Amino acid sequence: MDSTATASLASLWDEVSGTQPDPDLWVVIATLGAALAVVVPHPLWRISRNAITIAHEGGHGLVALLTGRTLTGIRLHSDTSGLTVSRGKPHGIGMILTAAAGYTAPPLLGLGGASLLGSGRITLLLWLATALLLAMLVMIRNAYGALTMLVTGGLFVLVSWLAGPQVQAAFAYAVVWFLLIGGVRPAFELQAKRARGGAGDSDADQLSRLTHVPAGLWFFLFHAVSLCSLIGGGRWLLEM
Repeated sequence: MDSTATASLASLWDEVSGTQPDPDLWVVIATLGAALAVVVPHPLWRISRNAITIAHEGGHGLVALLTGRTLTGIRLHSDTSGLTVSRGKPHGIGMILTAAAGYTAPPLLGLGGASLLGSGRITLLLWLATALLLAMLVMIRNAYGALTMLVTGGLFVLVSWLAGPQVQAAFAYAVVWFLLIGGVRPAFELQAKRARGGAGDSDADQLSRLTHVPAGLWFFLFHAVSLCSLIGGGRWLLEM
């Protein structure tokens, strides 16, 4: 029995860590078009932006844990805003990295996903994403956030376990394109909102108070990370 279980685990690991064939170029282009279609039009963006908020708040939470802070909860709201609460020193490198992780998380996750897809590891990407979503679900502290995470995580589980290789590949490419493209828009939206006198306690403002570096330079960092990730990740995805 033990040998059978060991063999099963070894087979599962080989399947997850192994490589899968690249999809046809038309699939890559079609998923790029699909990502643009849900990011560019404002009505669809108001809905799809929820997924970017998941990555944004997940970035805050993950970096908080990695820097030794205590993560107490994450909330996702129907207006696509979110809140991640952690305990620890209210200043220092841990707090700075945690605050900086939000707007940089979606494009960097997209870049990491593009790297995996570029090396043919479609299954590994889907399983890693599913594991991160399930881990984040444990820290959600409101009903809307829990519903959003269950729907998103459930979709990844269904595709990972039940869909065929072609559907999995198309889904993985669509997700990565969405993170790369959707990761660019929020910082520009926040900057425009601040120019109109709103969002006075944004991540950029918190970082400015923590580091005494002007908020404008933090916006430059957000834009640089998102645009460089889009360019680099896009090249990986389009190299067939």
